[in-house]
Amino acid sequence: MSDHTDITWTEDVRPTKPRRGREADHGDGTPVLPALLTHTTPWHSESGLPAPRRVIVADDRMKADAAYRLVCEGTALLWRGDYQGARQLLRALGRRLDRLTPKPGATPAETFHRHRQARGHRARVLGMLLVVLEDDHGLALRRAPDVRAACTEAYGPPRHRTVVSLRELLGVIGAHEWRRKGVPIPALDARIHPHYGVFSPVRGEYVDLVGEAPLPAAEGAPATAFDLGTGTGVLAAVLAHRGLDRVVATDSSPRALACARDNVERLGIGDRVHVTDSGDLYPTGRAALVVCNPPWLPARPTSSVEQGVYDPGSAMLLAFLDGLAEHLESGGEGWLILSDLAEHLGLRTRDELVGAFDAAGLRVVDRLDAKPRHPRASDTTDPLHAARAAEVTSLWRLAPAS
Repeated sequence: MSDHTDITWTEDVRPTKPRRGREADHGDGTPVLPALLTHTTPWHSESGLPAPRRVIVADDRMKADAAYRLVCEGTALLWRGDYQGARQLLRALGRRLDRLTPKPGATPAETFHRHRQARGHRARVLGMLLVVLEDDHGLALRRAPDVRAACTEAYGPPRHRTVVSLRELLGVIGAHEWRRKGVPIPALDARIHPHYGVFSPVRGEYVDLVGEAPLPAAEGAPATAFDLGTGTGVLAAVLAHRGLDRVVATDSSPRALACARDNVERLGIGDRVHVTDSGDLYPTGRAALVVCNPPWLPARPTSSVEQGVYDPGSAMLLAFLDGLAEHLESGGEGWLILSDLAEHLGLRTRDELVGAFDAAGLRVVDRLDAKPRHPRASDTTDPLHAARAAEVTSLWRLAPAS
């Protein structure tokens, strides 16, 4: 997140608009000259994008081709026109960027890295269309919606005027709608309400796997489960719904902790689900069941939102495996929910995964598989279509080898 740099721009703030064919005047024939005012306002970026160095004011007179040339050259456009016009311009810029499809690499891994580079370039360029949030998080543009509640949820209480990218603001508005409406979870017969910056459980296959896998017959009572990296709290809620007496849901993200607590309260399961900061991933003690759904791709995230997808060096995956045996009760199991997309992209092999099980002193009790149901799995225009079409999400039931 970046919010410690200022944005500076200069704009014409003449109080009146000249009539057609005439200059405005003071009433005595003296013309009113353009008044130029320089603004300096804090910049905020949840994805950590640096503040643009050059900013000019733009409005509905700006043509898409001219705007595209400017943003590609590194000039940000601070929008002062109609809100819907800004959205139209952003879509026009996106269409121009979509023409720049990277060529496939010699290997799936190379194709993946080229795709990520292209997506990163696209995000940077589209992030150059800026808007000003007023000191109450309001948006002072014609036909602008009331974004104050959405911005307060994402950014916290307003403190001062702020400049953000329109693309990020649209993400904030979309997250507010997801949070308000919630995501239906059949395994709960209820809805989970994701917060901004917390990975939404829209891929239901991994939730269904946790809802269907046979529970271990561990010794000891009451039956306790750990949900590591709980995010929205959806898997902890499913475990409580299945009858676990006590579920400890951990995460290191303040946003995720607030989100999980909100969902636990909404579902009325606070007496069985305890949400806590993970610290070193695992809470203290042992459990009959330890569930972990780590980020599936061993690559470096480029923003806070991507931390739910990318796990540099498989750090969280390996930490889960290495600590599992010492945190299980006798007869207990660890459930690893993991897509094999990384294998199809050439980022990790199945032998490396199984080798990590062996190195941690674990054996595979069983494996449950599910094919993805999300639209991208059937999108033939996606450069990664072959890998996504072959993807399988698995729940690995793991136990100590001896």
